[in-house]
Amino acid sequence: MANFKIYSVNPETKENVILFYDNQTSLLTNSEGRSLVSQLQVTPQSNAPVTSRDTPLGKTSPRILKISLGLSCNYECEYCSQRFVHRSDETNPDDVAEFISRLDDWIKSPPDAIEFWGGEPLVYIKTLRPLADEIRRKFPVTRLSVITNGSLLTPEINQWLDETGFVVSISHDGPGQHVRGPDPLADPGKRVAILDLYSRLSPSGRISFNSMVHRENQSRAEIQKFFVDLTGDRHVPIGEGAFVDAYDEGGLALSLPIEDAAYFRGMAFHEIRSSQVRSISGVRDRLMSFINSLRTRRPASSIAQKCGMDSPEALAIDLRGNVLTCQNVSAVSFAPNNESHRIGHVTDLANVKLNTSTHWSMREECPDCPMLQICRGACMFLEGDLWSASCDNSYSDSVPIFAAGIEFLTGLIPVRIEGPHRLSRHDLWPSKPHNSKRVIPIKAAPASASAA
Repeated sequence: MANFKIYSVNPETKENVILFYDNQTSLLTNSEGRSLVSQLQVTPQSNAPVTSRDTPLGKTSPRILKISLGLSCNYECEYCSQRFVHRSDETNPDDVAEFISRLDDWIKSPPDAIEFWGGEPLVYIKTLRPLADEIRRKFPVTRLSVITNGSLLTPEINQWLDETGFVVSISHDGPGQHVRGPDPLADPGKRVAILDLYSRLSPSGRISFNSMVHRENQSRAEIQKFFVDLTGDRHVPIGEGAFVDAYDEGGLALSLPIEDAAYFRGMAFHEIRSSQVRSISGVRDRLMSFINSLRTRRPASSIAQKCGMDSPEALAIDLRGNVLTCQNVSAVSFAPNNESHRIGHVTDLANVKLNTSTHWSMREECPDCPMLQICRGACMFLEGDLWSASCDNSYSDSVPIFAAGIEFLTGLIPVRIEGPHRLSRHDLWPSKPHNSKRVIPIKAAPASASAA
C-alpha cells in the first residue's frame, strides 16, 4: 500500500497543514487519521484488466470500435504518433462491401461508438463516405466520430458530415500550431471551410478543436483564447489538452525539460485556479475524475489505461479485419516489446491477444506514484526512453490537477509530497532561480515543507 505525506499550505492564512493520501484506496486524511472527504455511496467498481506480454488480454464484440482507414496524411506533423509507423498496403473503396458484409459475424450488438481514423481520414474520403453511410444505415443510433486536421474540408463534405450525424474533432494546436506543422487556418479557403463546419455542428455540440500541450505550447489559457477569438464563441469546446506523449524523436524533442517543470506546473495550476481553461476537456474531465476518486474512494485496481484500449470491448481494426493494438499503428508494425501490433483478426476474436501493452501495475514507478489516479499509466505500449519521457510529461501535467483537486476539497494547496516515489518529484513546485518567469501557486513553501 502506497501512502503519501502531503505538506500543504492554506493560501489565505499561510498555515501549514499535513495531509495523508493513499493512491490505492483514494483516501485523504488529516494527521489524526480522519477522512477529509465524505464518501459517496456508489456501486463497487470492478477490477480493470491487467495486461502484459505474459498475460495478454482478449477482445470481444466491441462497444467502442476504431476503424483505421490507413496512415496516409497530407500533412507531416512534428510529433505525430504515426510518423514512423510502417504502413500496410492501402485499403480502398473496393474493400467496403466485403467489410460491411461480415460485420454480423463478429459484432453481436450495436456499438456505442464507431470512430474513423487515419492518417488524415479525409484523404480516404472515397472510402470513408460509402463505409460510413453503410454503417449509419446498419447502426442508426451509434455515435460516429472522426478527427481531422481540417485542411480537406469542403462545403459538400461539411454537409455530409452534418447530415450523417458525425461528431468531428479538428486537430489544431492554436498558438502552437506552427511547431506542430502546417496551419490550415492560414489558407483563406480552408479557414472558411473549418468555420463553416463549426457553425453547422456547434449548436448540437458535435464539434471541438483538439489541442496538445508541448514545450513550445505550454499555456492552455492562450490555447483557449485562440479558439475563442477564432470562433467568437466563449464556450468553444477544446478537446485533448494534455501534454504530448513521446512516441518518437519528434515527441521527445517537444517533451518538457526537467528544468522547465516548475514554470509549467505553476502556470498550469494558476490557469486552472483562475478559471482560464474551462473549455478544455483534458483539464476539466481529469480534475473531476480525480475529485470523484476521492469522493468515491476509487480503488487503484479499477483504473484502466488512459487510452481505454486495454478494455476487451475496445477494438481497433483495419478494413481487412486485422485487430490492432490501437488506431495509431498498423498490421505490419511492431511494438517496442518486439510483438506485432497485429494482435489477431475479427474472424477469430476468441484468440485475439493484446500482448503489446504493459498495464501500469506492471511498471516500476506507477504503483508508487501519487499521480496514478490522474495519469493512469501514460501510453500503454511505449518502453525505454520514450516511455520515461512520456512519464515525466504526464507527471508534471498531473501535478496542477492534483493540487487543484486537493484545494477544491480542502482549501489547502499541496507543496510537497513525501512517499515511495522518486525523490526528485517530492517538491511539486521546485525552485528555478534562473527562470525569471517562474510561477508558483503560493508566495513561498512553508518551513516544515522546506525542511522536510
